[in-house]
Amino acid sequence: MYTGYFGLKEIPFSIAPNPHYLFMSVRHREALAHLTYGLGETGGFVLLTGEVGTGKTTVSRCLLDQLPENTQAAFILNPTLSSQELLATICDELKIRYRKTGATLKTLTDKIQEKLLKNHQAGLNTILIIDEAQHLQAEVLEQLRLLTNLETHTKKLLQVILIGQPELQQLLQRRDLRQLAQRITARYHLLPLNREEVAQYIQHRLAIAECQQPLFNRRAIATIHQLSKGIPRLINLLCDRALLGAYGENKQVVDKKLVLGASVEALGAELSKQSWWQQGSGKLALAGGLLALTLVLGFAVGNYQENVRQQELIFVADKANETPEMTELADKPETSPEINWSLVIDSSRSLPQAVRHLFSLWRLQVEEELSEPCRVANSYELSCYWFKGTLPALLKLNYPAVFKFIDENGVAFYGTLLGNSQAYPSAEQGYRFQFNQQEVSVDKAWFERYWQGGAVVFWQAPKNALFEPVTGIDEQSPLELIQWLENKLSEKQQRPAREVQVMDAMLKNQLRQFQRQYGIDGSSGAREQTLMLLTNTVDQGQPIFK
Repeated sequence: MYTGYFGLKEIPFSIAPNPHYLFMSVRHREALAHLTYGLGETGGFVLLTGEVGTGKTTVSRCLLDQLPENTQAAFILNPTLSSQELLATICDELKIRYRKTGATLKTLTDKIQEKLLKNHQAGLNTILIIDEAQHLQAEVLEQLRLLTNLETHTKKLLQVILIGQPELQQLLQRRDLRQLAQRITARYHLLPLNREEVAQYIQHRLAIAECQQPLFNRRAIATIHQLSKGIPRLINLLCDRALLGAYGENKQVVDKKLVLGASVEALGAELSKQSWWQQGSGKLALAGGLLALTLVLGFAVGNYQENVRQQELIFVADKANETPEMTELADKPETSPEINWSLVIDSSRSLPQAVRHLFSLWRLQVEEELSEPCRVANSYELSCYWFKGTLPALLKLNYPAVFKFIDENGVAFYGTLLGNSQAYPSAEQGYRFQFNQQEVSVDKAWFERYWQGGAVVFWQAPKNALFEPVTGIDEQSPLELIQWLENKLSEKQQRPAREVQVMDAMLKNQLRQFQRQYGIDGSSGAREQTLMLLTNTVDQGQPIFK
């Protein structure tokens, strides 16, 4: 194999869960902190969700390693069980003796409750962790809720951590599970690694394998981030195959070409191939249309497939599900007689429908009832900003947003801004919006006619020491937030970060320079719009906006 060729002590990118290679990104540490905080509460359920391969099990195992000695934990890896089988498995994990033949739900429940009482009297906490919890049946979840009914005046005797894919969130929205959902004391949705974290992840694993030289160049890492979408498991597959390819071609450094070649073997042709918009970009560039490409976000109806490109991450439509009429509609400006605006407006009256689309740009499939979008956003670690102002000011924030429009009868309708429109000669003359399931271009006159300056934006606010979102940083803020501000400003201004003890004159001056660059009022420190710009990771693919 290639280990001897590159001077590695072992294979660094195995998909086996080796604790020596544990990499805890900022997101993983936040997830761990949320789980720890939830267990520190008086009890109930704690929820951790994330896409396949994002590191949920890694976080849970790290949590197990950090549990205090006065804790007895049961870990269930295969939850595809009936209620009786689940209770029997819990008994096995907690070393509860019971009669294997003829055991009933009542018998098993009584045994578990007896054990919980004994643990409590002995000063022991009892924790149940269920991985792949999206596979749990509704009646099994209800049985779990009944187990947590045993409690003292101050805490529940059983704490449950549910770990699963995003479908788990949808499952818990069922009306018959609302009592369980109300008992969730902490929840965290684990997002994939961004581009910077992918580079750190690769370097970390190479360092553990005692690598003495850089094995991946900058473009290779960017391509790995693009193809893996920041999912550690896929990063491992790509890196392993790319190193094998470099060994086969007698190369010392992995480049973009090797990564692309490895992607066909590691991910399959369908996942690694370029989509139509990537293949056509070269032709547009030759025609002088590259600027238009960078201004346009493609988003059409149908079954959505996610495609990632370095600093150009967008959702595009599954062309097989588009109709000719839809394609024609999306390509034409507002003045086209093909658009029936009465139908478009009437189909776009629902704010929850528009907000659901906004969530999708954050790679979140939300099934909750969305009459209170900001409350739901907070549960996904997103902050909600209700914008009031001009479109140029909103565009400077560089976030997707749901706009509230008012028709001639004074009735509201909603659309999601997708970007500037190439249907117009100037980027300032037209915009692309999604109304319900239709993507259309509108001109500036149409926009100014219907918009009255209201929009909602989701963003990821920085957190304080209590993991609460922060919407402003000034001289009176805690030192860790002031240092965070200095670090973020240094990244944006491409300068070395300083270690600060207070918000000194230099930091204030650099903050004002940054705010003047974007036309933001800086009279009261760093408020929401400043923090939104500092935390913006569109260039790293989160959220998806162009």
